Amino acid sequence: MDEITVHVETEITPTEDEGKVKTAVANLFGAIATETEATLVGSMLTAEAQGREPLENFRNVLRRDRVRDAARRIFYAGSREKSIIFFLNKQVAFAGHVSFSQETGESPLGPIKVVIEYENPRELVVWLTT
Repeated sequence: MDEITVHVETEITPTEDEGKVKTAVANLFGAIATETEATLVGSMLTAEAQGREPLENFRNVLRRDRVRDAARRIFYAGSREKSIIFFLNKQVAFAGHVSFSQETGESPLGPIKVVIEYENPRELVVWLTT
């Protein structure tokens, strides 16, 4: 499973603390390197990592929060040919927990978008949720 690529992105609104948004991402994906770029309305935080390591912490949080069944449904629904796309609540991530979100309208600060690229998404879903 070393051919995994994890992409994370989230908007940072002018009312948010960039450090807290970075903490939210780190709480779920560990020490993933992030970059911030200015936008017209604030900034965009992005991160990309290779391999299974960034998903180890996320997998443990899914297990600890006892949301593996819900996660499995979300992951299968977001599966494409070679990727999985899903959204997480930023505020809950800051608290170190997982709450799945919709792309728009559900979270006032916007979600964290996660795209995981892997040759066999079904295999990855099984690994993440067991």
